[in-house]
Amino acid sequence: MNSIKNDSEPGRDDVWPPFRVLCVDDNRDCAESAAMLLKVSGFDSRFCFDGETALLLNDSFRPAICFIDLNMPGMNGYELASRLRTTVGWKPMLLIAVTAMSDEANRIRVTAAFDMHLIKPVAPEKLVQVVNLLFRIADSSEIPAVCRSAVADDGWKLL
Repeated sequence: MNSIKNDSEPGRDDVWPPFRVLCVDDNRDCAESAAMLLKVSGFDSRFCFDGETALLLNDSFRPAICFIDLNMPGMNGYELASRLRTTVGWKPMLLIAVTAMSDEANRIRVTAAFDMHLIKPVAPEKLVQVVNLLFRIADSSEIPAVCRSAVADDGWKLL
């Protein structure tokens, strides 16, 4: 199996603690495979299948990025995003919506709650590309502004 990890990225192996990413999706295969892909790409990643567990992991794991499926039973992705925004407090956390819904009404709602929006299915190389991009600007206090200022092709959008 070929790794998507970009070994030419300077300094990632020297970062401690590693850049942390949380993947939240009620589809177990999606959550687990995304976290595994990010782990083999050099990031400290975890996964869970519901909003309540994500809130608990947020307290102990403290991710820099959280990929959130919008359509989960119980606490949906919008409610989870809202609760994470009010509890994070320790540093900016980027919230990335992951959904198959791409109509205009959902796009507007996602834009209000999240820093970025990925349309399912997300190609593995795109997932890694997004995290690599955000890793490079991680020290910036302007992360949300940076994310909202650029637009990319191929099914993902920085809001």
